Amino acid sequence: METMKLERTKRIRKLAVWTWTWVATMAIATLGPEFIWDNHSFLTPFAIIVNLANGILMILANRDLFNHFDELERKIHLEAMGITLGLTVVVGLTFSLLDQKDLIPFDAEIGYLVMFTGICYLTAVLINTRRFK
Repeated sequence: METMKLERTKRIRKLAVWTWTWVATMAIATLGPEFIWDNHSFLTPFAIIVNLANGILMILANRDLFNHFDELERKIHLEAMGITLGLTVVVGLTFSLLDQKDLIPFDAEIGYLVMFTGICYLTAVLINTRRFK
């Protein structure tokens, strides 16, 4: 049992490192061209590619953690992901359509959809955890 906890902790730390690395490279790729290297023709695409690579490694670390889950944890997260995917597609496309038809007074930025996705997933995991335990 102790070995499983150590393995879980190791995988969570690995995911945390890749997540924060991805966030940092996203900040560098976003702000670097404007504030650090003045839209350099090599550095800007390079920073974006590094960010993409970090994102892929973050996804693989997340998959590694999920593959370590027991059957109940997998069910909780799989249902949360399904609900989140459905809501994100439906709400995201509706949000985009509202923007296209000028029915909202602001632009439908991707950041809103990312926040919505995170909130949906967190809420669904919490609800499913209470429901199944």
